[in-house]
Amino acid sequence: MKPESITNEPESITPPEAAAAYFGHAPREVALNPETGGSTVAVVEAYAELARRVLAGPARLGRTRLVAVDGPSGAGKSRFAARLADALAAPLGGRPPVVQTDDLLDGWDDQLTFWPRLDEGVLAPLRAGQPGAYRRYSWVRQLFLPRPVPVPVAPVLVLEGVSAARAVVRPELTLAVFVTAPASLRLDRAVARDGPEILPELRRWHAGERAHFADDETAAHADLLIDGAPTLRHDADRYYVRIR
Repeated sequence: MKPESITNEPESITPPEAAAAYFGHAPREVALNPETGGSTVAVVEAYAELARRVLAGPARLGRTRLVAVDGPSGAGKSRFAARLADALAAPLGGRPPVVQTDDLLDGWDDQLTFWPRLDEGVLAPLRAGQPGAYRRYSWVRQLFLPRPVPVPVAPVLVLEGVSAARAVVRPELTLAVFVTAPASLRLDRAVARDGPEILPELRRWHAGERAHFADDETAAHADLLIDGAPTLRHDADRYYVRIR
């Protein structure tokens, strides 16, 4: 399939307002580039080509190329990370490890404060060229499971989750990805996945991630901004839609 592209011409709007419109998820026909306020171009690109780009990039976390897939909950981060890992499997001769930050959270209140646990167990050992490990949190049992999950020293590690591309780790990233989607759709996805009983905690979570992304300027520093709910026709297993 040949890449397709579309351009949505924005209304007259200043850059700060453009950012607010985009991250407030204005209707798609007036979706704006959050960094410049200019027109948004949506382009279909291949995961296989992105995999080659990652492997051609420098290893900045010891011998490992760290790819962070960030963005708000329900945007499609897990799906994007899994498909990129699948695309990396062939050139690497095996699928790279994928670490999901949700597995390291000590419940809802640990939305952003989990990072020292990740750094100590996974990033610091890899930084030193040693394998890492972490214990996975059980959201059903509300405790960390006793068996550690090993994270080998590998050419690529995919780190997926809210705040995965935060400022503190940017110098060690080979690639930073930010996945977004309309807020109403993201809410529907989360409720469909986990049930309506999570709504009070989910709304608090959404407020926390909005504040974090604004303060951290995550999207502005990302190498790729990805549409997690694209309207362009494409083979979603092999291609993704970049909107910057």
